[in-house]
Amino acid sequence: MISGTSAGFGRRLGALLYDGVLVVALLVAFTSCAVFLNHRRAIEPATAGSWVYVYRAGLIGVIAGYYLLHWTRSGQTLGMRAWHLRAVSDSGMPMTWRAAVLRCAWGALAWAPAALGVLWLYVDPDHLALHDRLSKTRMVHLQQ
Repeated sequence: MISGTSAGFGRRLGALLYDGVLVVALLVAFTSCAVFLNHRRAIEPATAGSWVYVYRAGLIGVIAGYYLLHWTRSGQTLGMRAWHLRAVSDSGMPMTWRAAVLRCAWGALAWAPAALGVLWLYVDPDHLALHDRLSKTRMVHLQQ
């Protein structure tokens, strides 16, 4: 069981920015492969036809896969390790795949409108962001 205090907005944003750098690198690698398979032409409806939708789904899959694999294996992405954070279930145990998928989906919605769903943690009595509450998970700041 993992214990710690609920992570604040600054630490969450810092971890997201660190992870953003790595995710962009993964997306560049994925796009490079897709362009190579498309005979070195841009992936757009004019050159790839309906495959452009497969490419777009692949981009989402790379992003979601990065978070899901890390959350279910160790509870930490690279950015979360740097900021001493861990994503766990409500009980403090490692996340299940179901909880990780819910956290990923709700997290995208929570960050999208100017991070209002994440800033919710300052209003919530347990200091949980909206996607923490909806997915029954939490982001804890690990004591060093």
